Amino acid sequence: MILDYDIAASLLSQLGNITRLKIVRELVRAGKAGMAVGEVRTRLDIPNSTLSHHINHLRNVGLIRQEREGTVLRCFVNYDHIDGIVTFLTEECCAADPSYIK
Repeated sequence: MILDYDIAASLLSQLGNITRLKIVRELVRAGKAGMAVGEVRTRLDIPNSTLSHHINHLRNVGLIRQEREGTVLRCFVNYDHIDGIVTFLTEECCAADPSYIK
């Protein structure tokens, strides 16, 4: 995913909140299987309403997605967006220093 400054700033601003960053890290740890919202709440020990608020922010910028599995709501990290942020931040690494060899 190619990011521009506006998209990168939006994604990074959501990750700049400690609770949201913890949510994303838990979901990264869960891998491709994702994690049930209830399990995220238990691991982070935060109220449902607080978790829902933060998940909505992360979903709105596309950092995570949710799928319903019967009565369980499961969250997944959007790895393309995470990889996009890292690439955006590092793609011009040392471009101004021609002596640097990657």
